[in-house]
Amino acid sequence: MTELRFVDTNILLYAHDRDAGSKHDRAKQLLINLWNEGNGCLSTQVLQEFFVNVTKKIPQPLSTSIAREIMRTYLPWLRVATDGEMAIRASEIADAWQTSFWDGMIIAAAERSGAAELLSEDLQSGQRIAGILITNPLANIQAK
Repeated sequence: MTELRFVDTNILLYAHDRDAGSKHDRAKQLLINLWNEGNGCLSTQVLQEFFVNVTKKIPQPLSTSIAREIMRTYLPWLRVATDGEMAIRASEIADAWQTSFWDGMIIAAAERSGAAELLSEDLQSGQRIAGILITNPLANIQAK
């Protein structure tokens, strides 16, 4: 198996938001590739954020039942449990790299998962945080 790639909420959301244009197409293909390669991972936090956003905040929200089915699909990508130690690590990451606590939780989950790369549109692409390479797979796509 190749190195794990951790998927942030925005990438997962774009993959399931058909109104996201080119970002939808690229994110969807990325997730297909991760499935085929067997190296995708994410956290419970990502699934929680995805559910809220895909059912409430996109132009054409999905039903809660469809969103739940999508979440079930990604359960095999959950490789670690969220606990108090992860929250403490997230606060350390937030302090050391000047991120929000919630971004710290994403990074801490990626770190604990053993991911080599974090796929995110929200963090600075090319930066290394806690040994994890941040990559924006949607760079160079014009906003819709």
